[in-house]
Amino acid sequence: MLYGAYALIIDRMDYLVIALITFISGVIGTGLGGVVGAVMKRDSNKIVSLLLSFAAGIMLAVVCFDLMSQPIEMMKEGTMPKLTPLIVVAAVAVGYAVVYLLNFFIDKKTNHEVKHIDENHPATADDLDELIHSNHYETHKDSKSNLFVAGLVMMFAIALHNLPEGMVIGASYATSDVMTDLFTGSGFIMAIVIGLHNVPEGMAVSVPLISGGMKKPKAVALTALSGLPTVFGALLGFALGGINDIMLVLSLGFASGAMLYVVFGELLPESILMWRSKLPAFALFLGVIAGFLLVMF
Repeated sequence: MLYGAYALIIDRMDYLVIALITFISGVIGTGLGGVVGAVMKRDSNKIVSLLLSFAAGIMLAVVCFDLMSQPIEMMKEGTMPKLTPLIVVAAVAVGYAVVYLLNFFIDKKTNHEVKHIDENHPATADDLDELIHSNHYETHKDSKSNLFVAGLVMMFAIALHNLPEGMVIGASYATSDVMTDLFTGSGFIMAIVIGLHNVPEGMAVSVPLISGGMKKPKAVALTALSGLPTVFGALLGFALGGINDIMLVLSLGFASGAMLYVVFGELLPESILMWRSKLPAFALFLGVIAGFLLVMF
């Protein structure tokens, strides 16, 4: 009886701790981006390019060396069938497709509202102004309603986009003891990297809202709220991963697919287009090495 009560308390503590960590990663990270978008001078293409590439490298390392490798280890230990690799591939494909569709929705709705994005502009941001949508203000000085609507669409779309990203953190924590590996496991690493990734997303929300006439404090607050689904996603990923081994494998596969799209569909194209040199690739290399060391140690 006493042991059962103790286990229940520990279980609830796990959820509380994961919620707190993902709140910092999702809400604070996105809100920080909102603040940066409100005050930043937009002349930092090269710095942002390197940061995006480095974050992509860490994500890639964690996915390949941790998230996708754990189901294989479970198969070798005999707790999963020999078809596990195919199950992982299917789950990865679903995760990739879900985040791709969410990003397609974001691009379609934003491009529809902001008319200057056309065949002469790449679908992927090649400039910091494009990435955070500050150039919308220059094009729509006399049509702030378009900017405001674009900002709101971006806010809701990114809020939806943050749900699977939160599942990455939760699924990662489901593979180990939360309290023991709180600051050393892959869950914490992904929380940090996703938090960094959320900064430019927050900028993409706040800039059009502010340029469309919303006061800065309110725009930053709404931007931060768009990161809240990260918490719900993390709790969902952790809960699903804790049901049984097959659900853990599916959660890890889905999370891996979501992150692979973020790496190859967002971070790398943006970083390379923003600084057309070999340095973004070198930053990616450093990120992979750093991610490998973080996973191993």
